[in-house]
Amino acid sequence: MDAADLLARCDFPPPGTAVDCAVSGGPDSLALLVLAVEAGCTVTAWHVDHGLRPGSDTEGEAVAGVARALGAAAVSVAAHVADGPNLEARARDARRDVLPPGVLTGHTADDQAETVLLNLLRGAGIHGAAGIGEPHRRPLLGLRRSETRALCAARGLEPLDDPMNGDPRFVRNRIRHEVLPLLAEVSDRDPVPLLARHARQAGAAAALLDGLVDDVDATDAHSVAALPPDLARLVLRRWLTDRLEGRPPDAAAVDRVLAVAAGTDRAAEVAGGLRVERSGGRLRAVPVGGATDGGR
Repeated sequence: MDAADLLARCDFPPPGTAVDCAVSGGPDSLALLVLAVEAGCTVTAWHVDHGLRPGSDTEGEAVAGVARALGAAAVSVAAHVADGPNLEARARDARRDVLPPGVLTGHTADDQAETVLLNLLRGAGIHGAAGIGEPHRRPLLGLRRSETRALCAARGLEPLDDPMNGDPRFVRNRIRHEVLPLLAEVSDRDPVPLLARHARQAGAAAALLDGLVDDVDATDAHSVAALPPDLARLVLRRWLTDRLEGRPPDAAAVDRVLAVAAGTDRAAEVAGGLRVERSGGRLRAVPVGGATDGGR
């Protein structure tokens, strides 16, 4: 496995740039670590222990060992979550709380395809069809999952096996193990490159649409309500995505907030722990159970 061939399809910052990489110890994140070092970046590997299985506290030591062997720094942090409902979302939120801003992740084209289908099932519209948000933080989106595994094997790295990746409780896993193979069978072709290309095209279209509302203040309820509904939804979606640290809201949540802007409703809750209120003609995003964020 020639790392130079893989790097040609990656999108790392220039050599010498200091980067943080989220490294769980799985094949994708180990490949991210290897390729970030070979791209000439100054790398720090960040491992998050959720405490969900026995021995998980030692996995950070394994990641640190790989990082040291590659000449990278390593940090291990604990962000324990309890098993139960919404585990995937709660674990994701816990990671966001402890990882540094701008951390790079090892998402591949396969993850992109899964995300496009997930977002379509959520009714997330054209922005959801663009797949994973903040693509500048996903340098491996041009690679396949099979290639990250092959790279690890070629370097003698033994990835950690996360049992959650096969747990049918999670919709993403069912899309990965059931829906995508069925689509491949029905269409007689690999759907991942098609969905990844669709995501790039949708992303370009979404950027053009966002440009139409660049000058609109999303916290000015009167201005938002005066827009055509589709443009108002664009404004609110972007504002809410920023409030939710890059995670886009679903279409129903945007419509609820639009009703607040129009004065039809006094407040609306958005998945992710936000409540949007209108006061004095201004919209404010208030963490549920916390203080107002000032409408940033």
